[in-house]
Amino acid sequence: MDDSKPRAVVVIIGPTASGKSRLAMAVAERFGGTIINADSMQVYRELRVLTARPGPEDESAIPHRLYGVIPAAEACSAARWRALALAEIDDVLAGGRLPVVVGGTGLYVKALLEGLAPVPEIPQAVRAQLRQQLQVEGSAALHDVLAARDPETARRVRPSDPQRIVRALEVLEATGRPLVQWQSEAPEGSSPDLRFSVVALTPPKDLVYAACDRRFRAMLESGALEEVRELVGLGLDPELPAMKALGVSELAAHLRGDLSLEAAEERVCRATRRYAKRQLTWLRTQIVANWSGFEQDSETLELEIFAFIRENVLTP
Repeated sequence: MDDSKPRAVVVIIGPTASGKSRLAMAVAERFGGTIINADSMQVYRELRVLTARPGPEDESAIPHRLYGVIPAAEACSAARWRALALAEIDDVLAGGRLPVVVGGTGLYVKALLEGLAPVPEIPQAVRAQLRQQLQVEGSAALHDVLAARDPETARRVRPSDPQRIVRALEVLEATGRPLVQWQSEAPEGSSPDLRFSVVALTPPKDLVYAACDRRFRAMLESGALEEVRELVGLGLDPELPAMKALGVSELAAHLRGDLSLEAAEERVCRATRRYAKRQLTWLRTQIVANWSGFEQDSETLELEIFAFIRENVLTP
């Protein structure tokens, strides 16, 4: 790409196991692109196998950014990822390559496309106090606190979702305003000179579910159990996002002797299918794509999307 062309960015989204990474590789190879991760779990260093991160062979063939860049001992928020992604996009464009953002984390993609509510930075002391309270009292008790102080936000958050409960409470504690009030304000937009073209993969649910099952069995064969053993051995806070990755709690339970491997596999596959269903719903209701569809034949799919990129992305 030369400087006369617009600052185009391709965004490829879709449910888990829908072939996003394979498509991103094909697009990047065809159009001189660099792949930028938009998966909230693939950012964590210790979770290569269990999050289906691109392997060393793919990473050596095509430049990849924001994969395995954050230790599991830290939490990556949408705001943190967005800042990192925008910096990577600028760097990729400065190098004359096409940024190809790929992932299935809806909040991350919306943050990139639309910006985020302008919530002020939360003091570390507030974060630490609430996380300590969560460990002592549990998420249900903190949900009761949230319901008493901010009933509107509490109605939108499940008592079993500690991360969102703590987020709502820390915003309330630090700013004196409910999270829903901040979210109702106009978001801070992304760079105005970036032009995002969104490709949404929308395969039938039965194909996604079967792919989810096949992929987890392949993960087990590729060392997922040992990966979880090493992660658990770090002694991290169980409320950290990396510890909530699909498969971690189930395989950890198997390693403790609480579940058979077969039962753990069934639970992970069921949870992954539910997650994929939520992703498909989000795609239908929360995103406006420039190209949307799916072909079982990957070669046909690539040709259709190549044509879309040539005609709509790289043409000023």
